[in-house]
Amino acid sequence: MAVRIALSAFAATLLTLGVAHGQDGRDTKEKAAAVSEEDGKYFDANGVPTFNIQDDGTVDWYTYSGYRRYHGECHTCHGPDGVGSSYAPALVDSLKRMDYGTFLSVVAQGRKDLGAGKENVMPAFGDNKNVYCFMDDIYVYLRARAVGGIPRGRPPKKEDKPEAAREFEASCMEG
Repeated sequence: MAVRIALSAFAATLLTLGVAHGQDGRDTKEKAAAVSEEDGKYFDANGVPTFNIQDDGTVDWYTYSGYRRYHGECHTCHGPDGVGSSYAPALVDSLKRMDYGTFLSVVAQGRKDLGAGKENVMPAFGDNKNVYCFMDDIYVYLRARAVGGIPRGRPPKKEDKPEAAREFEASCMEG
């Protein structure tokens, strides 16, 4: 529960700072472009985690990890590669309009939508270490899919796992 509260507070802070995809609220390949890197993790011009795809198709570690984590925890409802299902929406469409803070908040707290005589429920994953320890990874993978940075399917080439990722994963999964 404490993790969910901390993640929600972080997401709320991001929302108040206006960390979004731009004036029109839509993310594009240009807005998602990596402009900085720290310990193998890439960031866009607003400091939001993003993907980095090399010319030969090699993806950064976090995008690859996001693919793995998404398919381990999220694809059952949201479909393979984020394309949606009859049960849950296509996240490749949602991430075109959803900013980073909103994504973190929805994943951590969940969401309930009532409309058209149908109830849609996204459960809260703020207490699930297999999700909250890898939310940035899942986000950058879905962001890459949303803006056409990578096609469907398992990325064929990936960068090596950075030591910083190993250390964070170990500390997050223990705590």
